Amino acid sequence: MKQDMADDSDKISSNSFRLKKEISLLHGVCLIVGNMIGSGIFVSPKGVLLYTGSYGLSLVIWAAGGVFSVFGALCYAELGTTIRKSGASYAYILESFGGFLAFLRLWTSLLIVEPACQAVIALTFSNYLVQPFYPTCHPPYIAVRLIAALIICLLTFVNCMKVKWGAVLQVASTFAKVVALIIIIIAGLVKLGQGNTGNFDNSFDGSMLDAGNMALALYSALYSYSGWDTLNFVTEEIKNPERNLPLSIAISMPIVTVIYILTNVAYYTVLDLDTVLSSHAVAVTFADEVLGFVKWLIPLSVAISCYGGLNSSIIAASRLFFVGSREGHLPSILCMIHVLRYTPIPALLFNGGMSLIYLCVEDVFQLINYFSFNYWLFIGLSIASQIYLRVKYPDMPRPVKLSLFFPIVYCICSIFLVVVPLYSDTINSLVGIGVALSGAPVYYFCIYLTPEMRPAFLGKLLGFLSLNTQKICMCCLVDAELDLDDAKEHEPKRE
Repeated sequence: MKQDMADDSDKISSNSFRLKKEISLLHGVCLIVGNMIGSGIFVSPKGVLLYTGSYGLSLVIWAAGGVFSVFGALCYAELGTTIRKSGASYAYILESFGGFLAFLRLWTSLLIVEPACQAVIALTFSNYLVQPFYPTCHPPYIAVRLIAALIICLLTFVNCMKVKWGAVLQVASTFAKVVALIIIIIAGLVKLGQGNTGNFDNSFDGSMLDAGNMALALYSALYSYSGWDTLNFVTEEIKNPERNLPLSIAISMPIVTVIYILTNVAYYTVLDLDTVLSSHAVAVTFADEVLGFVKWLIPLSVAISCYGGLNSSIIAASRLFFVGSREGHLPSILCMIHVLRYTPIPALLFNGGMSLIYLCVEDVFQLINYFSFNYWLFIGLSIASQIYLRVKYPDMPRPVKLSLFFPIVYCICSIFLVVVPLYSDTINSLVGIGVALSGAPVYYFCIYLTPEMRPAFLGKLLGFLSLNTQKICMCCLVDAELDLDDAKEHEPKRE
């Protein structure tokens, strides 16, 4: 049984509003491309090559990662147009498997996954922005943290002001990073056309074909491809989602896959295997070899790439917390939107604050590694919900309907990605499981129990916070039963 964590505070506001539809087809494509093309393509080819041992097999892994991501994105196109709620995997697990598993998905994202990932992206942005001023040494620790904090605060503010502001910024940053990658691709293809094909001779020699290394190589590739579910976090803000959601996915996924494969071909044309493996930033090493006096473009491009990825992540995470609050899994404070701008300001501020906290942690990369198990477990569960809904509700309206071949294959691959870490990286996997299960007592006391059985101070505290948040942020609770088909934009609905 699921109860609102703040039933008392829900009665404070007499008006509720709906999120405003601002995201067009172009903005949708740019959100997906912008979140997928992040810092990964500039640095992760080393990880793929490390576990494959050859250029030939690494390119196969990059292509396989693209196909795997396309399968997942297609399944999410059906789920996103069938279950028209923001929140992506959280919303789909909630509708199919109930509140407990959905809450655990939300709990892991809330606790570490989303804010830690944003902190890493912000730190990468800051490092590449500062590094040119310190060519012979590491940039100052404090300076890097302050710039990272500044970019998180700036993008949080932009998205608080108006949904479309963030979307317009995403269009600009996506265009810049794609242009930068095209420069790398053209430079590499020119070298290839000049006859520099030696690195591709016997390109499969030394390949490591065991399952453990193949899985780890696929992890590195899929890290770069992650972000294909971005638009499903903001389904309720998409104009004409039945058309624009699947079309955005159909346009963006082939673009990203082709760009990634060609970028790696460019890397491999110029750099030999040992150089790639010894490099901490493959794109920077490539630029030093090829671009000459304009090599500064690459650190700048990485910074722009991280900027766009951070903006997409902030949009997606704030909507996830927003939807979790609306479903009663988080305090109602996070379920409020501004009465004029129609943006979820409390959820954005909470997400930004959590990200700032993780800037104080020196090794957030290890923290993220703990949750690789959880990530694939919940993605697999969300795709399994598609199969479940097909069987249990065969007559449910589905504007986009795929063959069951796609979700079945994806679920089988997800099982592989979940099982392998239990053997190859047991400790980190167990830590991830432990943190996820730590949400169980929170679910019991704050959600499962009726308001009368919960500690009295909890309701009073949430009511106080809700009232003052509405006053300070000029926000209002949204309708708990959102009906997008009959909703009128800008019009409040009386309870």
